[in-house]
Amino acid sequence: MAEPLKAIYHEAFIQSFADKVKGAYPSFDQQAFIEAVLGPGWEELELKGRMRRITLSLGATLPSEYERALDILLAIYDTCSGFPYIFFPDFVEVYGVEDWERSIAALAKFTRMSSSEFAVRPFLRMDQDRMLAQMLEWADHPDEHVRRLASEGCRPRLPWADALPALKRDPEPVIPILEKLKADPSDYVRRSVANNLNDISKDHPQRVVEIAKAWIGDNAHTDWVLRHACRGLLKAAHPEILALFGMAPPTGVAIESWTVTPSTVAIGDSVRFRYAIRVPQGEPIKLRIELAAYFVRTTGKYYRKLFKLSEKVVYGGSLQEGGRSFSYADLSTRKHHPGPHKLALVVNGQELAVDEVMLLAAGEPAP
Repeated sequence: MAEPLKAIYHEAFIQSFADKVKGAYPSFDQQAFIEAVLGPGWEELELKGRMRRITLSLGATLPSEYERALDILLAIYDTCSGFPYIFFPDFVEVYGVEDWERSIAALAKFTRMSSSEFAVRPFLRMDQDRMLAQMLEWADHPDEHVRRLASEGCRPRLPWADALPALKRDPEPVIPILEKLKADPSDYVRRSVANNLNDISKDHPQRVVEIAKAWIGDNAHTDWVLRHACRGLLKAAHPEILALFGMAPPTGVAIESWTVTPSTVAIGDSVRFRYAIRVPQGEPIKLRIELAAYFVRTTGKYYRKLFKLSEKVVYGGSLQEGGRSFSYADLSTRKHHPGPHKLALVVNGQELAVDEVMLLAAGEPAP
């Protein structure tokens, strides 16, 4: 079993980091810092809890004046590369919100070695206009990590971070930043732009449709951004987005076969589905084929998840066949419950075939 992510913070790492601080700040009490970090409750802390424990332990053992403490971190930050050092920007978030100029400059430096995407958000909440103006400036920065921060930090629904209610309500102030970065030469930056737009699409789908229509075809990089940004709208079978990416309603498409076997399985087991789709004669068409799984809740109501199977341009009159297994094993993100479940074949956003799977309790024999 893979180690949990929180295991990146361990005693050897803390000791090594304390040595680096000592090198820049000879008065540093390494032992007090290490004991503060690894003290009671450390083992129970998850990733963000451990990161914050390190931040607070630094606050207790570095000089109490923020300016002096920050200078020590700035003296060693370029030797501290990688995600584990995300407590550098976290230190700014905790102790530096009252020192705007110094803190913002530090976040731009720290993001190159880890990421300041979380730490910048308190500054957005404190003064959105000022921070977004800074991010617009960062969008022209020569370093791709700083340009990414311009987009990632203002995502309305950034995972693991507090949401930004003002930008969820009105994302328009973010659009000029994304406009600057939509064709960025860095895939790292473009992926962030796409994720930001995908966030926006959850609250303002029609605005993202408008952006997609305006940007499509401008640049191959931008086209990729839009495709990734509209993944949620594609799953939702938004008709304008399907049409924009060349997926017309499946008029004339026929399901020649659709089988799900066995029809009864226990939690933890799998079924196998097969399909054969005949497309009408004529011009080639683009098919997006998905599996819709309807899972039953303890209340008896269903919820639906889509799984992409394929997407390609096919010749008119051709037969498209495929299939694979589908597991009903419990996951950390999804627990299964006994009862009637359903699997459906979706073509260009429309369900064209459906079958039922009776799910039994784990270990229960089929009747």
